[in-house]
Formats: sequence, structure tokens, C-alpha cells
Amino acid sequence: MTPNPPLGVVFHWLGGLASGSFYVPFRAVKRWSWETYWLVGGFFSWIIVPWVLGSGITSSLPAVLHETPWSTLWWVYFFGVLWGFGGLTFGLTMRYLGMSLGMAMVLGYCAAFGTLIPPIYHGIFFSSVLPSRSGQVIVTGIAVCLAGIAFAGKAGISKEREMSEEQKKAVIKEFSLKKGVAVATFSGVMSACFSFGLDAGAPIRALTLRHGTSTLWQGLPILVVLLLGGFTTNFIWCLILNIRNRTGYQYFTSEVRNHHPSRDDERIIETAIDAPGEEVVVAAIAVRQEEPERAPMLNNYFFSALAGTTWYFQFFFYTMGETQMGAYKFSSWTLHMASIIIFSSLWGIALHEWRGSSGRTKTWLAVSLVVLVASTVIVGYGNYLGTLTQTASR
Repeated sequence: MTPNPPLGVVFHWLGGLASGSFYVPFRAVKRWSWETYWLVGGFFSWIIVPWVLGSGITSSLPAVLHETPWSTLWWVYFFGVLWGFGGLTFGLTMRYLGMSLGMAMVLGYCAAFGTLIPPIYHGIFFSSVLPSRSGQVIVTGIAVCLAGIAFAGKAGISKEREMSEEQKKAVIKEFSLKKGVAVATFSGVMSACFSFGLDAGAPIRALTLRHGTSTLWQGLPILVVLLLGGFTTNFIWCLILNIRNRTGYQYFTSEVRNHHPSRDDERIIETAIDAPGEEVVVAAIAVRQEEPERAPMLNNYFFSALAGTTWYFQFFFYTMGETQMGAYKFSSWTLHMASIIIFSSLWGIALHEWRGSSGRTKTWLAVSLVVLVASTVIVGYGNYLGTLTQTASR
């Protein structure tokens, strides 16, 4: 199949839309704590949907995984576990730096490391990417994406400065620049491990193609292993919270016991690549404040499953987009990160999070969106040039 970078960009936009939107169904969940609905959704996003779609769309999934070398399975799984650790420290970054600055730093690290480390590791960044015109355009697009992330952070910081002192203390209770930068660095690098896991799964791609899987779906078997690693970390953490907060009963009964989860528990956002906009999380909390006497079990399971399934589709479309990017498919990570921020910000606008902000703050937000969209176009154009060069050399 001949690569089609413009189509690949569209696929990545669809993935970003899924990532920026997945938290919305959680707004309909009532009388469950964060750890409960997150784990229920996680069973669908990390276990059920990857296996169902992987088995239904690709060829001989069990045989492919059985034939994959153990070392490959281990590294893909291990990077999934590390990605999970990025999530455990993402909340700490918000605590020490605030939502806006913390998210900007983590996303910046995640975008930079997740995009650049794989080609540097494989020895093609300096030998093939930088010397070529198409590679230079892609690197420019990556730089523009990082600038867009910085502008988005600037918009958020500007909004926070317009808050009252009481609001600021509520948002950032334990501000510490030194701790925040250290934790943001760790969280960003660990979150980028999802990209490393996708890269480490190259032998799985080769095997599934050999078994007759279409080129477009070759990345789906990798997600089965990679997301299992992420599930492991998240499962252990949610189980710890269920025990600590005495919320394990929520999976089995609609009864509501005397449990009052803290504000921090309710505002956990797992990782930089899960991160919906702050406004989506706040809106979900606001909706749950008016709750029924008993937990609506069927409703909660349904909407948690819908949220988890929506989450998975970000990488369903990611793997499709990656197949269209040609020789420089490593740039897919930049497209994915930019798309997440674009659609998360659009959700913020739709939910009126920026209403009442100053013209200056709104200008920074608009600039960030324009720059991020431009970065996806530039990266896509660089891949298009690379495809033309490959075609001409044949």
C-alpha cells in the first residue's frame, strides 16, 4: 500500500478527537468514586476492546502473539507498565505546578521524547532525517508543535493569574517549582514510553503482515500487549485506592455507603496521552454533584464502558495513521500529541471554560490552536515530500 500522509493526518486527528473526548461519558456516572469508574472503563480500553477488534480485524492474532519472540513481548509490555507510572506521577505534577503549567511541561516532554528518541535510537535521525529536505520540514513541524504546547500553557497560566487568591489556593495547594519540574520530567518521559512500546513492537507488525493482515491494521496486535502493561499498573493503583477509600463494594451493589472521596481523588487524570482538558474533568465533577440516592449500576457500567472504548480509539486511529506516514512514521507521535491538545481545547471552548477570561488569555488560546494545527500540516507535508522522494527513487 502506498503511503498517503494527508490521510494519515486525518486519522491522527480522529485519534486526537477520541482522546480529547473520552472523559465526556464519565459525566453520566453517578455515585462511583474515580478509581471504580476508571478501572471499569480500563477493562474495556486496555483488555476487552483491543482483543475484540484485534481478533476480528487482524489475521490469526493468537498465532501471531505465540510466534512473537519473548523478548519483544517483554519490552512492549514493559514500556506499557512504564507508561502507567507516568500516569501515577501526572497527578503530582498538577499538585506542584497547577493544571496549566504542569500539563504544558508534561506534554512538552512527552511530545519531544516520544517523537525523537525512536529515530535517534535506530540511528536514522542524524543520518537520514536531518540531511533530507523532507526530514527538515518534519523537524520544523515538531518544533512548531512544541511551541504550540508552550502557547497553550501560557494561555492556561494567564487564566490562572486572573483567578482570585482563594481560587488559586484551591487549584495549587502545594506549589513547588523544584519538585514540580522533577516530577513533570519523570511523568513526561514515562508517558512517552507508549511511543517506545509501539516502536518495540515492530516484529509483531512483521508477523501479522505475514499472516495476511492488511497493512492498515498492522499495529492492532501491538496494542494488545502494550495496553496489557498499562492495565497492570492502573489495576494495581485502582485496587489500592479501592482498599484505602473502602470503595470496592461499588462494583457489586448500588448501595451508597458513607464515603466522601477527596477533591484530589476526583481530579486524577492518568497520563499526558489520556489528558482531557481541565474543563472536561471539572464539568464531569460538577455533574456528579447532583447524584441519585443509589448508584445506577447499569448506567454506570454502560457509560464507563463507552468512555473506555472511546479512549481505545485514539490508538486504533493512531496505528492507522502511522501506516500512512511513510519512512518518517516516527512523526506520528507529534501529530497525535498536537491533535489531543487541539480537541481538548475545543472541548474547553464548548463547555465555556474560557468564558470570562480576558482578551489576552483568549488570544493565547487562539494562537496555540492555530500553531498546533499548523504543526500537523507541516509534519504531514514533510511526510508527503518523503513519500515523493521514495517514489522517485524507485
